[in-house]
Amino acid sequence: MLRTCTALIALAAASPALARPLNPAEIAQVDKLVAKTLADTGVPSAEIAIIRDGKLVLSKAYGKANEALPANPSLPYQIASNSKQFTAMALLLLEDEGKLSLDDHVSKYIPGITEGDKITLRQLLSHESGLQDFWPQDYSFVDMEQPTTPQHIIDKWAKKPLDFEPGTRWQYSNTGYVVAGMIAEKVSGEPLLTYLHRKIFDPLGMTSVVNQDDTDTPAYPAGYKRNALGPVRVAQQPGRGWLYAAGELSMTAADLAKWDIARMNRALLPADDWIAQETPMLRSDGRTNGYGLGVFNIYARERHIIDHGGEAVGFLTQNTIYPDTKDAIIVFTNADFSGATGTLTEGIEKIVLNSPEPALANETDRAADVSAIYDSLVSGTVDPAKFTPNLNYYFNPTTLGDYRSSLAPLGKPTSFEARGNPRLRGGFVNRNFTIHYAGGKDLTLVTYAEPGANGRWEQFMIMPE
Repeated sequence: MLRTCTALIALAAASPALARPLNPAEIAQVDKLVAKTLADTGVPSAEIAIIRDGKLVLSKAYGKANEALPANPSLPYQIASNSKQFTAMALLLLEDEGKLSLDDHVSKYIPGITEGDKITLRQLLSHESGLQDFWPQDYSFVDMEQPTTPQHIIDKWAKKPLDFEPGTRWQYSNTGYVVAGMIAEKVSGEPLLTYLHRKIFDPLGMTSVVNQDDTDTPAYPAGYKRNALGPVRVAQQPGRGWLYAAGELSMTAADLAKWDIARMNRALLPADDWIAQETPMLRSDGRTNGYGLGVFNIYARERHIIDHGGEAVGFLTQNTIYPDTKDAIIVFTNADFSGATGTLTEGIEKIVLNSPEPALANETDRAADVSAIYDSLVSGTVDPAKFTPNLNYYFNPTTLGDYRSSLAPLGKPTSFEARGNPRLRGGFVNRNFTIHYAGGKDLTLVTYAEPGANGRWEQFMIMPE
């Protein structure tokens, strides 16, 4: 039985004219999406938080947190690698305090690390250090059955030969964040979690934050695993100390939302620290994948996104911020299998956020018309009245012959998949498609047409995908 616990958040600090709380229809759609996703994947529970217009508008939990505890939005989930942005921010704040520089070399603080005189602290945080990742697997390996220490992780993995010259490549490295955490503790003179509480969690009222090592009890969500399509089972948690500065935090989605809101507003911390964290790092060849210092800064689904995911034993999380509109979607699950966090993030995005580009009124993808035009080109029965004078000029006998002779052998397309919404250009409506064929062959179709359901076609160009 799916059990839910809801907490609609009052928007006391916002101007009523600017606040857009979720309406009942939107909440019902979110509920339906989460229920279906949990049922489809077997994930035991999800905890979500939604920020709209810079305000928390929904905090809700679904399913079972463990075998004896229904999910509720006051329960901290392990956020795993979403912890990295806090470790990175700790180093930025320590730089503000004059206790270190991100351009310092690792060897200044911790001896014995391979080529520590070449690796900068900035490269630790941006995954450009070359240090071998101690946990690339999606399961806990045998060493993780026993407790560990940051120094043990460094001794076993950070003293191996580098995987590449610092700054030349990007490779996700939990090891680099263990080193960063040790440096933060050394220069601050206090445990990393204590420093974060003092500088970030306590000022923001993030009261749920605890070390994930302390959450393996019946009072907290259990992590679950699944072997192939077998039964969903409670996962054995690793020994203490393995996640440390790379992923040691547990908190509620509503508390992580407080951090996201501070990011949107450039609040609590210096604005230049927020900006530095979000600025994509360039490798020595000038390329970037959008990763800054503990977060990605990317464009996806026609939106500007600051985000990060997290995976721990039995837990997956996703924190996605849309800074241009001050929206965010946070999804926690207590399972380390399936793509539920991505499904929920993108599904909630479609329900509660404004369309990145308003759809054109009275314009559809005209997929049936596109299919008919395609068939006429292959069969040689083109109706010139459906084309503008320009397109009739383009489709001269040579062009028509090339279309027919090259496309006919491919057979009937299996589908025409619209790529994005119709959009205006040059007085015409642009519609783009992927044409799928049996056997996996795909082609691209770029069209322009006069506005309206019966507008004549100005362009109908097919090319390799």
